Amino acid sequence: MVAERADVLPALAEVFREHGYEGASLALIGARTGLGKGSLYHFFPGGKEEMAAAVLAEIDAWFEQHIFGPLREEEPRRAVPEMIRAVDGYFRSGRRVCLVGAFALGDVRDRFGAAIRGYFAAWTDALAQALARSGRPEDSARDRAEEAVAAIQGALVLARALDEPAAFRRCLARIEARLMAA
Repeated sequence: MVAERADVLPALAEVFREHGYEGASLALIGARTGLGKGSLYHFFPGGKEEMAAAVLAEIDAWFEQHIFGPLREEEPRRAVPEMIRAVDGYFRSGRRVCLVGAFALGDVRDRFGAAIRGYFAAWTDALAQALARSGRPEDSARDRAEEAVAAIQGALVLARALDEPAAFRRCLARIEARLMAA
């Protein structure tokens, strides 16, 4: 049962993942959430754009709690492997599309540019900070962080394209090994 706006966000996220922003019609959203247009507009007066913004904010909050924050605050030898495990779980071993990445590639990118940039910048910055705290020079830490985030996104695309979740896990293992190498 939907009691509040937050209850709708997981279903909205999956509709946007499966159909993209443009393909996520109010009919599809209503069918997936079990809400009529009136209820959807009650929770999201700004319509589909507000729905997508709320989903992006929810994703950002999850990543802040499970990935960005731990990378900034915990010991890097623990935080980096935890990041890999959290990423694997969040993306369901490569079966789940990165919605922020999908929005970054689509026509909707400019509409949600700040949220998209913020997500990728926060991830890269937090990982670079962890790598620098582990003794890497800052330039090298930033390069490795950018490379790792890009590789994770590419691994998602590869696993989905091949319909082979094991490819995602193999890529994550190589990314982790490279990040943890002295």
